[in-house]
Amino acid sequence: MDYAVLLSGGVDSSVALSRLVESNADSITAYYLKVWLEDELSYLGSCPWEEDLGYARSVCEQFGVDLVVVPLQLEYYDRVVQYTVHELSAGRTPSPDIFCNQRIKFGAFLEYLQRENRPGRIIATGHYARIGRQNDHVELLRAPDPVKDQTYFLSHLSQEQLSRIEFPIGDLRKEEVRTIAAKINLPNRNRKDSQGICFLGKIKYSDFVAHYLGEKPGPIVNEETGEELGTHRGYWFHTIGQRQGLGLGGGPWYVTRKDVAGNVVYVSHSADVVDRVRDRFRISDLYWTWRPPETDSVLVKIRHGPVLTPARLEWVNNDTIEVMMATADRGVAPGQFAVMYDGEVCLGSGTILEDCPEG
Repeated sequence: MDYAVLLSGGVDSSVALSRLVESNADSITAYYLKVWLEDELSYLGSCPWEEDLGYARSVCEQFGVDLVVVPLQLEYYDRVVQYTVHELSAGRTPSPDIFCNQRIKFGAFLEYLQRENRPGRIIATGHYARIGRQNDHVELLRAPDPVKDQTYFLSHLSQEQLSRIEFPIGDLRKEEVRTIAAKINLPNRNRKDSQGICFLGKIKYSDFVAHYLGEKPGPIVNEETGEELGTHRGYWFHTIGQRQGLGLGGGPWYVTRKDVAGNVVYVSHSADVVDRVRDRFRISDLYWTWRPPETDSVLVKIRHGPVLTPARLEWVNNDTIEVMMATADRGVAPGQFAVMYDGEVCLGSGTILEDCPEG
């Protein structure tokens, strides 16, 4: 088997490479995807990829694997950054990692392999997910580590993409990956997991947002009383259900909604927030990893994490579904994705609409 391994400089992708090397694969080449433009790096005051690339090179030297740096800065800006900025400016909650996977790691990179006359290569990454190969289709399966499971972020992958992918650590839990990294003495064995959106590295998500949208101070208002409680830096820094980073005393406070035109962020105290939770919403822009569910009963995630909520689906039309969850949630935010599952199988996802019906 001919493998193209995507290395980020982190522990997960490095252990994925080590497992392929141990499997005696026919051919392995590692690739580092460079996505940041130089003027952005200088503006943000650091080079987020330099240290990552250094670790990636060290890991490749340890295993005797060639490393190729692939410049995809323009593709990343056009396919991920512009989407993210547009959604934030509209007051919605984007999920850039979903499009980073679909459009860059398994999109633009596949196009690169095609141009390099290596169209048959299998792409291997350090994602926590599994691939199930059936007679007539490929399934995207949840990882055994419920906290690290990344199928939420992979829910826009097509059959063509899934057929070209392997996840060498998808059957492992995070602690097992760390143990392997220590055992084989990887140079990045003690490196912390990266936070924030795809490829940001050391750059904070708030810095990324500020770089593209700036700051626009506005009031934080109590939803129940209309009292102004404080000031925010711009509504685009906040999302529905958020409780951290508001800078308010007497909490916890939760973001309940945003007035985009007035640049107002509304919050509710925990004693009152029960009135703001939702157990139903509508999704559109449906995307299936294979085909729509054959039953109206599914499991749903509305954010990355271990929580799976039983739900019932009701088709409104060919591209809109009403989702009725068994348990209400305070973080149902327009623009974010609801990902659906049949047991361990990730079925696909839809975008939560702004005209959510009341639950």
